[in-house]
Amino acid sequence: MNDDISKPENTDEYEPLSLENDDVATSEGDQKETELSLDGDGDAAIEGTSFDLVSEGDADDNVTLGDVTIASTVDPTTDVMLDDDVLDVEATEVLPDIAGGKQGMSARKNSDIEMDSSAQGHRGGAMMGGHSVPVNVEREISSRLGDRLIELGVLTSEQLAVALQEKKISGKMLGQVLVDLEFIDDQILSQVLAEAAGHEVFDPKNTIVDGAALALMDRSIAEKMNVLPVSIGEDEICVAMTDPHDVVAMDSLRRYIPKGLIVKPLVTTPTILSEAIDAAYGYSNAIDDILKELEQQGDDIDVAELTGDGAYTHPIVRLVNALVFDAVKTGVSDLHFEPEENFCRLRFRLDGVLFTAYMMHKKHWNGMSQRIKLMSNMNIADKLSPQDGRFHINVGGREADFRVSSLPTVHGENIVLRVLDKSSSIMPLEGLGFSAINREKIAYCQTKPEGIIIVTGPTGSGKSTSLYSMLNHINSVEVNIQTLEDPVEYTLPMIRQTNVREGVLEFSDGIKAMLRQDPDIIFIGEVRDQTTAEMALKAAMTGHQVYTTLHTNDSFGALPRLMDLNIKPGMLAGSIIGVFAQRLARRLCSSCRVPYRASDEECKYLGVEPSDPPEIFKANEKGCPMCMGKGYKGRIALAEILTFDEDLDDLVASNAPKSEIRKLAFEKGFKSMKDDGMLKILEGITDFAAVSKVANIDKD
Repeated sequence: MNDDISKPENTDEYEPLSLENDDVATSEGDQKETELSLDGDGDAAIEGTSFDLVSEGDADDNVTLGDVTIASTVDPTTDVMLDDDVLDVEATEVLPDIAGGKQGMSARKNSDIEMDSSAQGHRGGAMMGGHSVPVNVEREISSRLGDRLIELGVLTSEQLAVALQEKKISGKMLGQVLVDLEFIDDQILSQVLAEAAGHEVFDPKNTIVDGAALALMDRSIAEKMNVLPVSIGEDEICVAMTDPHDVVAMDSLRRYIPKGLIVKPLVTTPTILSEAIDAAYGYSNAIDDILKELEQQGDDIDVAELTGDGAYTHPIVRLVNALVFDAVKTGVSDLHFEPEENFCRLRFRLDGVLFTAYMMHKKHWNGMSQRIKLMSNMNIADKLSPQDGRFHINVGGREADFRVSSLPTVHGENIVLRVLDKSSSIMPLEGLGFSAINREKIAYCQTKPEGIIIVTGPTGSGKSTSLYSMLNHINSVEVNIQTLEDPVEYTLPMIRQTNVREGVLEFSDGIKAMLRQDPDIIFIGEVRDQTTAEMALKAAMTGHQVYTTLHTNDSFGALPRLMDLNIKPGMLAGSIIGVFAQRLARRLCSSCRVPYRASDEECKYLGVEPSDPPEIFKANEKGCPMCMGKGYKGRIALAEILTFDEDLDDLVASNAPKSEIRKLAFEKGFKSMKDDGMLKILEGITDFAAVSKVANIDKD
């Protein structure tokens, strides 16, 4: 670029700028957004005014250009502050510059500004309106990155000194030097860079790449732009990249993604990104293709091949990942790996119903089971004892936890994975399907300052999900919520959650410890024995609101169940706020449900006159693509909520039979689970077939 550049006719006068600390500049006139970024050429223009970086000037020089004074002390990324006629250029370090040597800033003015901050040298200058402006660029990246790594305990001061010497010799970025010297690994560097940039880190070992995202661009384009599409959703697309401030890459990326999607950068290092691109594009992720690939390999699999940095490229690893991805994408709650004599069956539980998803040859199961156990931190050598484990993985941009259980059978280890999908776990109570009446009852119970709220139901009835939603509803900085769970299923912000550990921390001891933590609200995962029940009730009687679960058939069954645990009626009376009983019924597919007029018998259950039968719906036997041919899509909660008042407390205190308590509750307007099911049938949400499988519709 020439040193002298003519100023266009319309740029005789320059508006004073004001740039705030958030890297946004505003003009005194009209405010229009523009980008201030650095590219490789060192050229830029602002309303015809050109910038050309040069290597002149001293560190603290103030350069006057016309009526604009530029005082410059520029660090790796530039925080620019302009006040009237003074342009004060300062910078605070942004660590992603370590990896890529690029940076960017945004401004508001009537044009775009592009600047270059190439990694060559530490001094720079500019041309403005044909005038040369020397700018000194002082970089302190090294010390800042080094200090942070030392602070984290992953680097010593001696190692930093060696790396800084090598940096001067090689001219490489400090981060790359540290990796080359094997003082730190790429993963640690990625985490530090991501932390500094305020973005998430990309972890290829615990991330399953979405094939739909990969299809947006060819491998050659991904390698050229140094990006990897990881997942695509309704509102955003996750992209792994080394420099989230690379404006050129971001602009180029937008040509390949659907309009309206927000780009969410996932920060990583060049080495990790290169390996991830090779793994994602170099191997098929289609289940059938992976199975064909396995047929061409030997039967014996070395466990070492399933671990290490390149483990995610092995066909067995990719097969397990593909099956898990398919399950989460489908929305299943459980995966059942069931070995038989000659084959292995994989069944998915979708909307509470199991169906066969895949059939695989038995010879693949040994490697698959080892991979699952490795992911779950289970003992791969022990195949004769039941084991429990857990692992976390990013599936197509969705954070998901998996609880793993293995059980030896005559044909090998049976492994079941419970999917804990964080994206769909915590939702408002109305999203769970609670009726308006039941939501009012829940709100009433939560207004009570003390007492115990019990949620009952069998395994898989949505008890934990409902409790988490209730806790999330009242979660705030004003209350201290403590939980004791076995295990913690979903993590919630601000809530103090503790895992029960057999032989180390039991429920009863955990409650004692929590009471010394000044809690307002206590959540106990499950009441299993007399000691836990007594401690929970004592906590409720001493000014705490307590939530817990219990295994009973209905809400009235909670009372005799607690008495079976030797809890005295006098202790129950006045301590119980409410008992919730719930089940999950299959929800009709709204795209293919079939309308019809209710029969006389159905009208009797619905409580309507047969002479004027309502229009209700049933599942389409053939289904449709939206529901995968099932006729149902999703589940909805059927609930009954028994709230206690003085009259009911008196019956409990007198040890009245269950029938009397039930009679009085119905007189006070109690609605059973059957009633809730009939309401949802009339609303067209579910049908008789689904309700009858989870609730006794013949029961009064």
